[in-house]
Amino acid sequence: MPPVILPQTPGLWGHRPLQVFLWARGFSKFSSQILTVAVGWQIYDMTSSALALGMAGLAQFLPTAVLVFVAGHVSDRYDRRRLMQLCQLIEAVIALFLAWGSYEGWLTVPQIFAAVALFGVAAAFESPSTAALLPAVAPTGMLQKATALSTGVFQLAAITGPAVGGLSYGVSAALPYAIMAGFWATAAILNGGIKIERPVSARESPTPGALFAGLHFVRNNPAILGTISLDLFAVLLGGASALLPIYARDILQTGPWGLGMLRGAQAVGALLMTGFLSRHAIIDRVGMRMFQAVIVFGVATVIFGLSHTLWLSVLALAVMGAADTISVIIRVSLVQLATPDEMRGRVGAVNFLFINASNQLGEFESGMMAALLGAVPAVVFGGVGTIAVALLWMKLFPALRDLNRLE
Repeated sequence: MPPVILPQTPGLWGHRPLQVFLWARGFSKFSSQILTVAVGWQIYDMTSSALALGMAGLAQFLPTAVLVFVAGHVSDRYDRRRLMQLCQLIEAVIALFLAWGSYEGWLTVPQIFAAVALFGVAAAFESPSTAALLPAVAPTGMLQKATALSTGVFQLAAITGPAVGGLSYGVSAALPYAIMAGFWATAAILNGGIKIERPVSARESPTPGALFAGLHFVRNNPAILGTISLDLFAVLLGGASALLPIYARDILQTGPWGLGMLRGAQAVGALLMTGFLSRHAIIDRVGMRMFQAVIVFGVATVIFGLSHTLWLSVLALAVMGAADTISVIIRVSLVQLATPDEMRGRVGAVNFLFINASNQLGEFESGMMAALLGAVPAVVFGGVGTIAVALLWMKLFPALRDLNRLE
């Protein structure tokens, strides 16, 4: 099927399909960020158990790990907009269930775990469809800037969503879930209004070869394999965010307000870099720029690990967020541009699994290292390890290192 050329527009914000897509993504991600705060606080309030908090995260991650390859194939086989709508409507119904149970007082911890697992199932199908739809709504030749805007939307949700979740939970345990339900329903309605001229053309039967085609595609493409695996190990080793409560109380000697500053610093740095890249795309030497960003991320992690001053720690975290954003935007743009449209769902599913695994395992690795060595050595080790991996990957993946332009 020949590619359909989208009409040129004066700018990204003049392109209506992208506008609608970003608004829908924003409402969905905002709800997801509220969810993490509301569920975590409610479970801990009901159980006073750190293990129960860990089990909640595991309950959400396991369905993703089990269903991710099926979800990627479904995303390539059916209309991605309708899949996103269906997932968001299911999420809205689950949120309403939690709101009802919290308001009436009959909600139990096992019921919350079951709801969280269903959120994980919905996310497993929604995320690959969202990632695969972005190239279809971005104006021709502006995918990198559109990716930057999409990343910025996520960062805004990461900054404001937890605050809204905490404040609304203080009013009523049911209120954050009600807000989530309204936002997910709004996202579903918006996705129904996305108009694109490039329908999904893949209609492969769900054979084992088709299900795992995304994994084979990534393995056989050195540049994509290099960028996804680099991000996996960089996040796995550089998971300093899991230790922020220890740094805030025991090392920097601050209170909850200091922890809030530390948690927001990385997202603020990411948001500022997103705004810059949405106007000034990286034109050449993109592979080397990605490696440089990962090395800067590692150096900033070491500085944060050694810092005993709040302002320096906040600055280091902001630099980490900005460097990570450069890496993310290059990775997402490279994966999308190098992947045929009929494969984007399955390749996006592999990418989603790698990123989710690195976030979850990165927090686990940081916690284990901190328990064995202490918080400061654990963070410094992670930063040095990140730099070492970037230097090693430059040797192992010359195709990625020498990549000049995102075509």
